[in-house]
Amino acid sequence: MDLLKHAKQIEKQTLLKNDSYLGDVRKQALIQWEGPEYENYPKDRRWYLLASLFLGIVIVYALITNSPLMAITFILIGIVGFIHLEKDPSVYTYSITKEGVHAERELYEFDDIQSFWILYKEPHQRILSLHTNGWLIPYVHIPIHEVDSEDVRQTMLQFISEKKQHPSIVDTLERLLHI
Repeated sequence: MDLLKHAKQIEKQTLLKNDSYLGDVRKQALIQWEGPEYENYPKDRRWYLLASLFLGIVIVYALITNSPLMAITFILIGIVGFIHLEKDPSVYTYSITKEGVHAERELYEFDDIQSFWILYKEPHQRILSLHTNGWLIPYVHIPIHEVDSEDVRQTMLQFISEKKQHPSIVDTLERLLHI
């Protein structure tokens, strides 16, 4: 009983600490907006049918080649993927401060950002693309949503340079597959 009480107390302190962090970020924000963490594309029955068919073929291939570990892996990928696709995106608070770009509790410092570009997709979708020094994920995409993209651009130009970026293969596949 005491252990449960202690765990709840630690959780409450962590939430208060996180709320004070977000409060500090909000006070320092040059521009701030809220929106979903990612675009949630609608998927019809045909999309799910094709995805299930693809996974089924890979699983059958794994079983035919006597690779049960591969079959189990793709079954789990299918289950986790379905759960992820069905959940609604969280609403994040985004802001630009003198330190960098904040996406909820994640900070992308200007020292770690090489350049930025605003991508315009579909009629009303605008994305702030940050070219970071990251090796594994060099581009970070932050949805702009309802904020004026020119205000975001002018604020970012105060700290880092603007360099045209083209959508990568992953971006194109993401858009085509609606994931």
